[in-house]
Amino acid sequence: MRHRKDGRKLGRTASHRKAMLANMAANLFLHKQIRTTHPKALEARRFAETLITKAKKGDLHSRRMVLKVIPHKDVVKILFDEIAPQYADRNGGYTRIIKLGQRKNDAAHVSILALVDFDPSGEVVKTTTKAKAKTAPVAAEEVTPEVEEAAEVAPEEVVEAVTEEVAEEIPEVAAEEVAEEVEAPESSAEEADESEAESKTS
Repeated sequence: MRHRKDGRKLGRTASHRKAMLANMAANLFLHKQIRTTHPKALEARRFAETLITKAKKGDLHSRRMVLKVIPHKDVVKILFDEIAPQYADRNGGYTRIIKLGQRKNDAAHVSILALVDFDPSGEVVKTTTKAKAKTAPVAAEEVTPEVEEAAEVAPEEVVEAVTEEVAEEIPEVAAEEVAEEVEAPESSAEEADESEAESKTS
């Protein structure tokens, strides 16, 4: 009878299967997703989520229990310091399985095992409404009307002022030029009369 024998053997011995699942979980914590066959992904999900639940406790005993399964301090550090804090408010369901179909060579069903809602930046702090209000950008509707009015009014005022100055200067200049032109013929006529008078006297 198979009482209390619920796991998949995956065609491997107990020691080989244990080492394989530990390696898959370590790669999942390092790269945040792995690609494998569907039965392996199902077993690795159970294995990895148990380790994440232990890491959420954050105490020394839990760290030693995880190190007993995954003897890599750098991987365990990532698990406890980066991954576990992001799932502090989540009760299970830390991973998801995405089916990719069958492989061409052996027609095995392939899947992706990935962490759910993981932020690579590691930011866990939630911004409050006050902080959002301070950092919120100014609405465009509040700024644009004033800018548009300034942009529309300023050029018109400048153009009107320039045209008025030019209009005031133009008549004066024209009048001076006309007066000079009018005076020129009179002076030439006087010179002609003087020259005729001198010729007669002579």
